[in-house]
Amino acid sequence: MLVLAVDTATPAVTAGVVLVDTDVDPTRLEMLAECVTVDAKAHGELLTPHVLAALDAAGRRLADVDAIVCGAGPGPFTGLRAGMATAAALGHALDVPVHPVCTLDAIASAVAGHGPLLVTTDARRKELYWATYDEDGTRTAGPAVDKPADIPQLDRRAGATIYADVLSMPHTGHEYPTPAGLVRAADLTRPPRPFTPLYLRRPDATEPGARKRVTTP
Repeated sequence: MLVLAVDTATPAVTAGVVLVDTDVDPTRLEMLAECVTVDAKAHGELLTPHVLAALDAAGRRLADVDAIVCGAGPGPFTGLRAGMATAAALGHALDVPVHPVCTLDAIASAVAGHGPLLVTTDARRKELYWATYDEDGTRTAGPAVDKPADIPQLDRRAGATIYADVLSMPHTGHEYPTPAGLVRAADLTRPPRPFTPLYLRRPDATEPGARKRVTTP
């Protein structure tokens, strides 16, 4: 199975092409190509070119894609929306399933099997998105959004490197989700879950209110 993996829930614009051995061992992955740029303001601009670049590097075409895996957050509204809208549009155009996965799960999948783990990503507003995982990589709490001081302290940490003065546990070096991690976090043997973004809070932008009167009636 040829899987296209995308994520825009973190400052990284991520796209990759992964080959999955669904006939013998679904956990066996072959990373064919990836294209990643860390730029929190360029998700909408860069994601589609990254998808096409990864496919070209893998020697494949969009028509070859059998399934899409998309990071569903949690993440800031604007960036997350860009990835999910692109994945949904591609899935519809190609008539292939689109599997949403928690972006924190995708990061955790790269370091599973080495003790309790905290994964965080930048939520802005001096907060972090977070989740915790056991030794098998199973999520035990979260996803949630909190101030750094209110987040559980575990043996190790992955994801965002900010607030190291508060979250003083050792960092694994895995800061952003990889295409392979996204695919590992998905269950491709089952129908996709509901394609719902994990915003965890309302967007910063609000509808303008009524104009204030500036003259005396």
